[in-house]
Parts: sequence; C-alpha cells; structure tokens
Amino acid sequence: MSSPDQNTHLNGAYYGPSIPPPAKNTQSYHRHGQRSSCNPLSCLCGCIFNLFCQILIAILVALGIAVLVLWLIYRPNAPKFHVNEATLTEFTLSSNNNTLYYNLAVNMTFRNPNKRIGIYYDKVEARAEYYGKRFSTRDLETFYLGHKQERDLSTVFSGQQLVVLGNGDRSKYDSERNDGVYNIDLKLKLRIRLKAGWAKPKFKPKFECDLKVPITTDGRVASGGFQRTKCDFDW
Repeated sequence: MSSPDQNTHLNGAYYGPSIPPPAKNTQSYHRHGQRSSCNPLSCLCGCIFNLFCQILIAILVALGIAVLVLWLIYRPNAPKFHVNEATLTEFTLSSNNNTLYYNLAVNMTFRNPNKRIGIYYDKVEARAEYYGKRFSTRDLETFYLGHKQERDLSTVFSGQQLVVLGNGDRSKYDSERNDGVYNIDLKLKLRIRLKAGWAKPKFKPKFECDLKVPITTDGRVASGGFQRTKCDFDW
C-alpha cells in the first residue's frame, strides 16, 4: 500500500517540460528587410529603363514592318548597264618612254528595270584602265531615267598617257598586240538618287566592265569584232 506522500506526488498535475517558442524565420525576415529597404530612386530608374527598352523595341519592329511594306510595294532592282560597242583604232605602248597612245570610242546603254522607281544620274564619271592603270577619264552628261526607260550614251577616250606596267603585264600587252584584242576595263563612278514616292535616297554605286576590244586597222576589225558586254553593278 502506498504512502500518503507518494499519492500526493502522483496526484499532482504533470505537463512535462515547457515547449520552447517557435524559431524566427531568419530568411523570411531578411527577405522582408530587403524588400522594405529598396531605394526608391533605384526602383524608379529601373522602371524607366525597362520602359525605354520596350519603346525602343516597338519602334524597331515598326520600322522593320514599314521597310518590308515599302520593299513589297516598290520591289527595287539594281540599274542595268551594257557596253554595246567599243571601237579601238589606236592602242600603242611605247617601249622607250612608257607612253600609251590610244583612241577608244564606246557606246553604252543605261537601263532602269524598276516599275515604280525613277533614277537621277547626277554624276557619271567614266574611267578607262589597262591592267589596273588608269589612262583616261571622261565626265558624261547627267540625266534622269523614268520607269522601265533606257538611255544611250557615247564617249571617246583619245590621247596619250604615261602608263608603267610591270614585267608580267608588259608581256600580256605584247601577247594582246599580236592577237589584236586588248583587255580594257571600263569603270563608272556614279552619284544617283532614287525617286520612290516622296523619298529620294542618294547612293554612290559603281559599274565595272571587263571589255575585250579588238583593234581596227585600215577599216578591218581583228577577231570578228566586239561582243556586247553586260557590266557588274556594285552598291
């Protein structure tokens, strides 16, 4: 039988050890502190920068769409240029003083292949070269080509010019003199304006023509005559 002291001890309420308070969420506290410590000026600058980027992207997309629409409407094509005829009656390179005596007549055609774009030729400079050595330059008349129009021009390169060729190019000249056909380059430096509605953009393109010109002696043309040549256009 239990003693009174033991009964008294056992009948007392027993709740066990006290429950510790919940630990504070340090991470949540720090995050909350970071949000609350945002610099208003920095936040404002970030918002303005994001808005600026969005506006810039929208402008670029709109410009791209506008350019695409204009291209689909006008469908621009590069100008065309041909040398129809080239007549060479003199092409003599002196071995004594490296002077080139020449007389070259050229007939050429400019063509505008566009249906909705006109072309102003504000400057046309024609250069005649022989193996990279320019021996003559002519300024041609300026003109305007409307839609699907053509224009024929003629010019003459005549005179004498100091032309110093290397040993390899000198050998090529001797070979061409024997064959009666010379490799002459015709290059055009242009300044043009395109007429497309209200816009008139300006460009400085070039035409380059690799010509094989037979010499004409006493009215007789060597190697069957000149072949019409299409020239390369470079923006």
